[in-house]
Amino acid sequence: MINWENIDTVLLDMDGTLLDLHFDNHFWREYVMHKYAARHQQPLDQVRSKLLARMHETRGTLDWYCLDFWSSELQLDILALKREVEHLIRLHPHAEAFLQALHGWRPMTLVTDAHPDVLQLKLKRTGIAVYFDSIISSHEFKQPKETQIFWQLLQQRMDFIPERTLLVEDSTAVLTAAKRFGISQLLAISRPDSRAAINDFVDIPSIKDFGEILPIKR
Repeated sequence: MINWENIDTVLLDMDGTLLDLHFDNHFWREYVMHKYAARHQQPLDQVRSKLLARMHETRGTLDWYCLDFWSSELQLDILALKREVEHLIRLHPHAEAFLQALHGWRPMTLVTDAHPDVLQLKLKRTGIAVYFDSIISSHEFKQPKETQIFWQLLQQRMDFIPERTLLVEDSTAVLTAAKRFGISQLLAISRPDSRAAINDFVDIPSIKDFGEILPIKR
């Protein structure tokens, strides 16, 4: 599935790709809902309907991923709440073995939409920072990965060749944006949340977890 001879640079997403998206889904769909309802003394069903609608409005923008935005919007300390359930942060099966196999052989960059504070929380919890040559949050560019501007700014920062770059990602919108930019080596993670259904990808090769492409023959 992957011809490593044609790849000079590896870009890896974090949430849903290396890390189980269950943490984020549980946090936003359940934990925050209960905390908001208790804080504002509103019925949970009403809160769920209101917040899901607000989240839908921000999808595809940097606000969707922004800790500061949601802390202000919900009048909750989102980072503190994430720390309360950080025990749920965990790597996907075989993700660390994949990182170990590539470490020192192909340049790897972690490219995430996560807010820098959340990024540091997850890196500390998992210890995966040691495998990467560089780590970039889209907040540095003030553009989410769904936009062409993000990829333009990333290329200016890294000077990578799109045709010789591999992106592993779970988001269809991000994969589509990267493909449009010219990144030709794409691999989708079809089960970002270990407790949810598998996603279908029609035009992009996909795997459920990194065990499907291990071992890597150098």
